[in-house]
Amino acid sequence: MREEDPFTAHFIADLPTQIVVHRSRFEVDLNRSPESAVYLDPEQAWGLKVWNEKPDQNALAGLLHQHASYYRLLHYVLAQAEAQFGKFIVLDVHSYNHRRDGVDSPPTAQRDAPDINIGTYSMNRERWAHVIEPFMASLRTARVRGRPIDVRENVAFQGKGEQTRFIHEHFPSSGCAIAVELKKIFMDEWSGKPDHAAIEDLRAAITGSLPFLKAALERSP
Repeated sequence: MREEDPFTAHFIADLPTQIVVHRSRFEVDLNRSPESAVYLDPEQAWGLKVWNEKPDQNALAGLLHQHASYYRLLHYVLAQAEAQFGKFIVLDVHSYNHRRDGVDSPPTAQRDAPDINIGTYSMNRERWAHVIEPFMASLRTARVRGRPIDVRENVAFQGKGEQTRFIHEHFPSSGCAIAVELKKIFMDEWSGKPDHAAIEDLRAAITGSLPFLKAALERSP
């Protein structure tokens, strides 16, 4: 459970269009390529043994069918957005652990683990700089539990997931997909207990960025 992304649906609750997946990444990871979407070996899953018995070919085919079906759905939704508006922004929201050494061990140093990590690896950074920079600036004006949010780009993660890659491949001129990794400062990653105040603060930060994203998108060539 520590490796799942709980509460992320709540952060995007105010976005006009949402796709929320209610399936464990340990069954099929939609943010990995089809070749690595099913964790057959511990090396693919942080050293964890996922299967008592590995799925046979029929079961594996069924899991990969789910993966393909999701990407057909995603393509359809984004193609409709492109047809209606000409261009669009996707916030690809995830979360990440920062206390990997144990419940009583110190967290990962802040320099290596921003509160919000923005991943831009797969995008044409120059093409979308006018979107990324005001988005990050807006997030930095928000606060979590009364303190400023540390927002940086390509530090803990670079945005190399399958979803942003897929969007930039299929919608290279019209789609700006931003990988947003929220450090689990909004919960106890070992017990799973949420910090509801922090969750609301992060939701407000995302919601507060929407006018800046909309204005930036309208300026896009």
